[in-house]
Amino acid sequence: MKTLYKSLPKDMSPNGHKFRVGKWYKVEGNLEICRKGFHASKNIIDSMNYVPAEVLAKVEVRGESIKQDDKQCWSEMKLIKTYKWTKKDSILLAIYAAELVLDNFEKEYPDDKRPR
Repeated sequence: MKTLYKSLPKDMSPNGHKFRVGKWYKVEGNLEICRKGFHASKNIIDSMNYVPAEVLAKVEVRGESIKQDDKQCWSEMKLIKTYKWTKKDSILLAIYAAELVLDNFEKEYPDDKRPR
């Protein structure tokens, strides 16, 4: 089994499929990225690129899989834990990311005073 991350809408029903924490879900047949299977990402931030982040979930996956750079498709998935993601969380993430790159920006553009 492997642990990944999934972004979900507030009602936890992407594409009409209602997820519950602790229950295994399985899809039959051939997997296809973005069409058939349960999708998740290795990195939390990657999972947020595909579905508006209202709920972030830590998931376990097993069975058949297809893997891309930032997204994976699995035949079986179980939500382990969910976290509500708010606008405040998005703002705090943006501030944190800006702080991480500010030194690089200042070295590249020493006369640009906009970030201050």
